[in-house]
Amino acid sequence: MRIAQVAPLYESVPPRTYGGTERVVSYLTEELVELGHDVTLFASGDSVTKAELVPCCAQALRLGPKNTDATAQHMLLLEKVMQRADEFDVVHFHVDYLHFPLSRRQQLTQLTTLHGRLDLPDLAAVYSEFNDMPVVSISDAQREPLPQARWTATVHHGLPRSLHRAGTGAGGYFAFLGRVSPEKRLDRAVAVAKALGVPLKVAAKIDPADVSYYEREIKHLLDDPLVEFIGEIGDADKTEFLGNARALLFPIDWPEPFGLVMIEAMACGTPTIAFRRGSVTEIIEDGVSGFIVDDVDSAIRAAARTGELDRRTCRAAFDKRFAATRMAKNYVALYENLRKANRLGQGHRASEVAA
Repeated sequence: MRIAQVAPLYESVPPRTYGGTERVVSYLTEELVELGHDVTLFASGDSVTKAELVPCCAQALRLGPKNTDATAQHMLLLEKVMQRADEFDVVHFHVDYLHFPLSRRQQLTQLTTLHGRLDLPDLAAVYSEFNDMPVVSISDAQREPLPQARWTATVHHGLPRSLHRAGTGAGGYFAFLGRVSPEKRLDRAVAVAKALGVPLKVAAKIDPADVSYYEREIKHLLDDPLVEFIGEIGDADKTEFLGNARALLFPIDWPEPFGLVMIEAMACGTPTIAFRRGSVTEIIEDGVSGFIVDDVDSAIRAAARTGELDRRTCRAAFDKRFAATRMAKNYVALYENLRKANRLGQGHRASEVAA
């Protein structure tokens, strides 16, 4: 099958350090190539792939000049896709709703995976208007704010089986991996670690929008001798960072669409202490790959019990549910269904014209 993958331009594919959407696009693209499909990736020019790469800007926008117009760059990205749209059996977008007016008018065989939160007020009108655009959720919880959208499936993210190996947790510390932001609640992770007297290692990025929050709410917490701030890390460092951890702390305070770090930890055999928000109950099997909690007190109690969980069982849960091969095959099934529906639709239109 001839498949186009259309990635956002904010990070390279895969990202050098932090980055969720572009990382998943990379895993999917490479797995589709391994399955024998002809894949073209529209992404930033510093991306690395076995597929055909169509560079749509010189480098990832987050790493480029500060005055770059992201809207202009993504408009050019869409123009490149549309110029070549007839070459593909299906075009798979990962740029939210940006392409909807063009795709509707071009009558592309296409679908869109939505990677972000969907409870923002302005989105309801967009997905009501464009309820003919097929969209995929990355968790069932993610789609709850937009029942009017044309949901075709939920496809959980997956990672290459060989990307991480199970660790022993020999470092004895708790890990926090992600962003320093109000919704990620690093302050809760610090509270759990301090309550148990366990070291906490923090591998996280600070977006410009979150600097004031960091300065006001978080910076002073990092002065504690139990807390070590590492900064951003990439895939190459995650096996050691997560595999040596006693547990991953995932104390979120928002409707998490998926939470890639949970399955990264699972692949390292590391259990997750996760707050019951968004996708958490779909990803973590309570008592198998971690514990699901409702507040800081229950998180402290659960974190004290992580030794009860078998790390081999945790890794086995990853292998069973979250391998990239499973993700790619689920998407291929969707592509085939879309092609069939499109052919049927064209047949109906042809018969109507003939009549």
